[in-house]
Amino acid sequence: MKSIRNIWWVQIALIWLVLGCNQEDVDQQAKMPTNLEVTVEKLGKGSVKITAQANNANFYKVNYGLPNLTPERMTGNAVVYAYTTPGSFVITVQAHATETDFITATKTVEITPAEVGIGVPTTGFVSPLTYAGYNLVWNDEFASTSLSDDWVFELGDGCPGLCGWGNNELQYYRRENIELKDGYLFITAKQESFGNKNYTSSRIKTQGKKSFKYGRIDVRAVLPKGQGLWPAVWMLGDNITTVNWPACGEIDIMEMVGGNADGRDNTIHGTVHWDNNGSWANYGGSIRKVSGIFKDDFHVFSIIWDEAKIVWLLDNVPFHEIDTRPVGLDEFREPYFLLLNVAVGGNWPGSPNSTTSFPQQMVVDYVRVFQKN
Repeated sequence: MKSIRNIWWVQIALIWLVLGCNQEDVDQQAKMPTNLEVTVEKLGKGSVKITAQANNANFYKVNYGLPNLTPERMTGNAVVYAYTTPGSFVITVQAHATETDFITATKTVEITPAEVGIGVPTTGFVSPLTYAGYNLVWNDEFASTSLSDDWVFELGDGCPGLCGWGNNELQYYRRENIELKDGYLFITAKQESFGNKNYTSSRIKTQGKKSFKYGRIDVRAVLPKGQGLWPAVWMLGDNITTVNWPACGEIDIMEMVGGNADGRDNTIHGTVHWDNNGSWANYGGSIRKVSGIFKDDFHVFSIIWDEAKIVWLLDNVPFHEIDTRPVGLDEFREPYFLLLNVAVGGNWPGSPNSTTSFPQQMVVDYVRVFQKN
């Protein structure tokens, strides 16, 4: 009888132990987070730091206010996120006790076009209107609201004669991607379907209007950024319609092949192309920015070209040179016309990818041509 009584008390003790544990779990689950505070700190160039703090929070989740995104779990109580487009974004933070038990708080952040590199920077190098020993023979300061008669559009995708413009480029050139505003020329590359292409942009030239043989050429501009972007300031020989390329010669004052890797968005190239006994020949050099990229501010891209050489300059500092005196380089003793464009994709830059944001712009402040007195 005594042993039965002991067993009965043990069973009661076990029941109370189980009930007590269950109650403790209920009490623990009932401890919802409280006093959730969210701070958003702008770090520059579209990046923000989001910090959350709450009582009794076991973990946090955040939604950045973009469409079709679900909340993602934060590591700790802070996260850094980079916006690539401007707008007003409602950031929602969840402080969780369990996966299904949480409280929320929101903060709104305004990302301006300038913060994500859209628009016109207010900083950068400015070149003079005069140089000793030179006269300003032609310039365009883009002070109107439409292109001057010195420029003509090159439209389409190069087909049927030169599909992809000879480089397997992915864009369709349109007039609509050119805008003149506030004293600047905007060439905008967009991700949009047109003419059986997934991207559009613009290309303009002075062919048949203005051509030059020798001189100093300055172009002040801000460049786009991103994998697959290919802005260029360049020249082709006037005789391209009779001798074709590369026999006409090509002078690339500035090219950039965009991309996130070092040596892409922060590097420009200066190159010449010519015909070498029926084969294509080229010679180029490049320069890399010490800090930042070419979308951050204005730079002046220049060449000084005479009967003996071509020198490339960035912000009036030479970085590359070719001796054009050999007979095989006669192409560079002939008149050339100017071209401005932003290509998308192609053999050199490769195609855009998930890191590339659109639209992207090359903003040109002025084009100036000087020749010796």
